[in-house]
Parts: sequence; structure tokens; C-alpha cells
Amino acid sequence: MLEPLAEHIGKLVRAGPALFADDTPVKLQVRANTTKTKTARLWSYTRDERPWCGAAPPCAWYQFSIDRKGEHPANHLAGYTGTVHADGFAGFNGLFGKGKADEQACMVHVRRKFVDEVERTGSAIAQQAIKQIAQLYAVEKEARGKAPEERVALRQAKAKPLFDELEFWLQAQLRKISGKTKLAEAIRYALNRMPKARGYLSDGQLELDNNICERSIRPIALGRKNYLFMGSIGGGKAAAIAYTLIETAKMNDVDPEAWLT
Repeated sequence: MLEPLAEHIGKLVRAGPALFADDTPVKLQVRANTTKTKTARLWSYTRDERPWCGAAPPCAWYQFSIDRKGEHPANHLAGYTGTVHADGFAGFNGLFGKGKADEQACMVHVRRKFVDEVERTGSAIAQQAIKQIAQLYAVEKEARGKAPEERVALRQAKAKPLFDELEFWLQAQLRKISGKTKLAEAIRYALNRMPKARGYLSDGQLELDNNICERSIRPIALGRKNYLFMGSIGGGKAAAIAYTLIETAKMNDVDPEAWLT
């Protein structure tokens, strides 16, 4: 009964113009009556149109796999031709290309590398990068809850000049520092991801980051501390169904326990 419902939620996620994808490790018991485990994965795919006043209810679909091979997201999202918000994990690359999905990169991951550099060295360049990224998010705060066409107009007027300036400024900073430093690595990462993040400027149905999906991963991180591992592959698949139903209920302000009862 519950598995078809979870699969229906998966179809709803994949029916949207954009979705958010991420994964997280979980422990899988190698065999019964042993504490030995291997690292498996839970994949999360979410659809949430509330930031642009879409009519579809938000939903989250989870899938279990015994490893992190790129074949898994490729199979999960086979035939999907919308836009996938994702981090730079190479395993997602099979989703993108001609006749496949478009990629929307995550600026939170870009920012995170500069935060790490500030914590490590106090770099003034990294601090400035963080400030400039914050300006992009100030525009997003203003855009949240507006219709797609309003979001595009606002982003073109306010965010695009900031985005262009940040990209140009990072290119200039990279020429001034040693290419072997962690700061240079952070800048190269940013310059590699920003062209793939630019799509949100002209599409009001997209977001600047993958935070919607990252939030759907947090309950798994909390769960790992309590159940420690999945007892079997079947147990991992059952967990994916449970997370799908419970997190989708929560996203719609429905009490999961009352609903499942």
C-alpha cells in the first residue's frame, strides 16, 4: 500500500519544471548478526514551487542504493528534461546534456569554500567574495514569493549586474594569487560553477541554490545517530519509502503520524 504511494510522489516530483537533487551516506549492515557495515546512499529529489507561487504541492522522493555510482540518479531521473538543482558531484553529470535535463548549480556550495578559507586563513579576498554573494541573496529575499515573471524582472535589474561583477572580480583575483593555494582552488571552483548557476537569472522557476533539497537531507543525518545502520537492502528501501511519506507530509504542514494512522 505504501510503496505505490511513494512511487506516485516520485512521479509528482519528476513532473515539475524543476527539481532539487542531493544524496547522503548511510550505513548498511553487511550481513545479519554482525556489526560490520558498508557505506550506502539515500538520494533525495524534491519539488517545491512555493518560492514562485506555483500551484503544485511540495513533495520529496527518496531512493536507496548500495553505493554512490552515477547510474543511480541517471536511473531515478531517466527521461526527465526539466532543470535539476545540484551540487558539483560528478555522479549527477549523466543527467545533463542534449535531450536531457538542464543543470542549475548551487551558490551555497560556492560560498562554503570561501567560508572555509576565511576560517582557515582570514583571507580578505574570501571575505569580499562572501559579501558579494550576500548581495545576491539580498535580491533573492526580495524575489521570494513573487510570480516567475516578476522574479526574472527583479533579478535582471538587480542580481545580474552583481553576478557579472562577482564573476569578473573573481577572474581578476585569480590572476593575482598563487594557483597552488586553497583560495585559488575556491575561486576556480566558483568560476567553474557560476556559468551553470546563471540560469536562475532568466528563469523565475529556479533558485540560486540547492537548499530546498539540503533541508530534506537533514532528517536523515539526525536519524543516523539513532538507528546507526540499515539492516538490509530491503530495510534501506523501506526507509526511503518512510522518508518519502513523512517528509512530504511535513512539507505540506500535515502531521505525519496522524496521516499515516
